[in-house]
This record gives sequence, C-alpha cells and structure tokens, in this order.
Amino acid sequence: MPFMISPSIPSFIPVHDQKSRIKLLIIVGACLIAAATVVYTNILVQRLSEREKHAIDLYAKAQRYLINTEQESDIRFIYDEIISANTTIPVILTGSEGDIQGAENVNIPPGLSEKETIRFLRGEIEEMKSQHPPIVVELGAGLRTYIYYKDSLLLTQLRFYPLVQLAIIACLGVIAYFAFSYSRRAEQNRVWVGLAKETAHQLGTPLSSLMAWHSYLKETERFKDEPIIEELGKDVKRLEIITERFSNIGSVPVLKDENILQVTKNAIAYLQSRVSKKVTIEIKTDLPTDTPAKVNIPLFDWVVENICKNAIDAMDGKGSITLHLRRPVRNKTQIAIDITDTGKGIPKSKLESVFQPGYTTKKRGWGLGLALAKRIIENYHQGRLFVKWSEVGKGTTFRILLNS
Repeated sequence: MPFMISPSIPSFIPVHDQKSRIKLLIIVGACLIAAATVVYTNILVQRLSEREKHAIDLYAKAQRYLINTEQESDIRFIYDEIISANTTIPVILTGSEGDIQGAENVNIPPGLSEKETIRFLRGEIEEMKSQHPPIVVELGAGLRTYIYYKDSLLLTQLRFYPLVQLAIIACLGVIAYFAFSYSRRAEQNRVWVGLAKETAHQLGTPLSSLMAWHSYLKETERFKDEPIIEELGKDVKRLEIITERFSNIGSVPVLKDENILQVTKNAIAYLQSRVSKKVTIEIKTDLPTDTPAKVNIPLFDWVVENICKNAIDAMDGKGSITLHLRRPVRNKTQIAIDITDTGKGIPKSKLESVFQPGYTTKKRGWGLGLALAKRIIENYHQGRLFVKWSEVGKGTTFRILLNS
C-alpha cells in the first residue's frame, strides 16, 4: 500500500496573513508612546518656561525698586537675593536709546574687543526678541529700561530632549529590526540547508537500490525490449537529478556559462511529457540561439519546473504556458525569462505573499515551491525572481533575471 499523507494533517499556519496587522499594531503602539513622550515633555517645558518668565518679572521689579530706593540694606538684599540669584537665564539690559547697560549669563567669546562685544550682544538681543518680548521697566521722567532674555540652557535641552530621545529610539529600532531580520534569515537558511541535506541523504539509499534494479531488469532477457524499462530509467535519472539539487542547497553552487535557450528547453522536456495534453508549453526567444547565461543547471531546472508546476495548478490542468527569453529594457547585460500562464491570476493583495514559505492556495501543499525558487535565483544566482504581471481570471507572468 503506498504511503500517503493524511489530509487531516495541517499545512503551515499562514502567519504571514497576520504580518501586516502585527506590524500595524507595533507602529501604532510606537506612535502612541512617542506622542505621549512629546506631550508630557511639552507640558514640562511649558511649566518651566512660565517659571523663568516669572523669574524675569521678579528681576525687572527688583531693578525698578533698586533705582527708587536709597536704603543700603535694601540694595544689598536685592542684589544678593534676586539679581545675583539668576545664574541660568541669559539677560541683557538696554536703555531707552537701545544702549547696552549690562548682560548676565551670556556666554561672550573671550578675546573680543569692546566693539565686537557690543556687536555680539546685539546679535544675542535679536535672538532673544525671537523667543520673548522684552520686559519694560519704567523709571519715570520718560526714561525706561528694557530687559531682554531667552530660554535657559536647561529649558532648551528639555525642549529638544524628546526629539533626541525619539531619534535614539528610532536608531535602536532600525538596528534591532535589521539584527532580527538577519537572525531570522540565518535561522531560515539553516532550516533550508538542514532539510535539503537530510532529504538528499534519505533519497540516497532507495535511489541506489532503484538503480541496481533498473540495471538488473535492463540486462534481463525477459524485459530487454520493454518500453517501461526505458521510462523507468528516465525516472531513476530524474531522481538522481533531484538528489543532486538537494545536495547543492547550502553549498556554494558552481555557475557556468551555459546556452540559456538549450538549458530552458531541457528544463521543461521532462515535465512536458508528464503533464496533461490539455496544457501546451511553448518557448520563444528574442536572443541569438547561442546566448550564454551564468547558471547552475540542476538548480535552474528546479526553478523553471516549480514555476511551471504552479502555473499548471493555477490553470486546473488546462491552458498554455509560454517561456519568453529576451533582454530586459533597463539592463542589457542581463537575460530575462518571462514565464506566462493562462491561469487564475494573483490578487494584488497577495503579490508580495506568493514567495513567502507556507503560502499556498492548494488544499494539499507546503507552499515552498516559489519560496525555494526565489532563494535559488537571488541567493545562488545573484539574479531576481518576481511577479511581472498578473490579473485575476487572465493569468500571471513571472520574470527571472539572470546575469549573462
């Protein structure tokens, strides 16, 4: 009795269907945290700004009182407890005519001449005007003093702190994303390689037995002229190729300049004789018949067969497949192989999912064919495999790009 996989055994859980939702939830959560951080910090900035404004108002009142009082004890108290107490807020005092009368907590570069210092302080006044309007101290008799000030260093740092914090978090997020992606790809590669090597090992023993039986039957007089022996030999040869393919996964494949037209014909020759007669497979080329491309034949054959088998499934065993070889418009140093079917087509929402491991529309299937094909072309051949065109109800075109 042949070994069969029970239909009750589940295929891969389509986690990729939830990937977009998970990403959206993470992004929304991150945005909420960022928004909360910015709002809370802005509240603190607003409170500190109000405190600094109150401190400057008190500073202005002290200046007014200082001018009007003659008591030495009051003057000393005002200087010590109010004016000198301001050690953080940059302040510049000017007279009614705009003449600079003093400056506190302003970092004046050393070595400046008197004119250069005045020019520097006037530049500081312009910056202070852009932040806060000056406070006017009325002195009487039409005289007045203007107090210009700007945010302290602490307030400035606090204002930009959330932006710096978000930038650091974003950098860490990007680093974590790439590290996680690299780790995940490395783990996937180990799984692929382990599975492929184990499969090749498991195929080795029965294949050796089949080869021996084929050789025995071929030399037996009774089966000498039987056509089935020839077909059996083809299938044994096919198993040898499959075993070689699995053995190549995980190893560095040898890429050689091969006649890409002939290689493509050979890739579908075995498949064409074993599919429904209602499926036609045609090869077209715009290239010279001896055009070379750098390929590993066993692995490239595997890619073409996987794509064609998926096309046959999409057509329900009835339709046509066309392989068209040409030079792509944008890069004449490459060779494009367009594989077009007349199947069901792929919805636009699924175009990015078809190459993910586990994606399948079949009731029975692991969803590894296209994922493996993409890995072979892009990781081993340094090419590209993607969906060039697809329309529901009309068909799909996969494009393979190879280096020539």
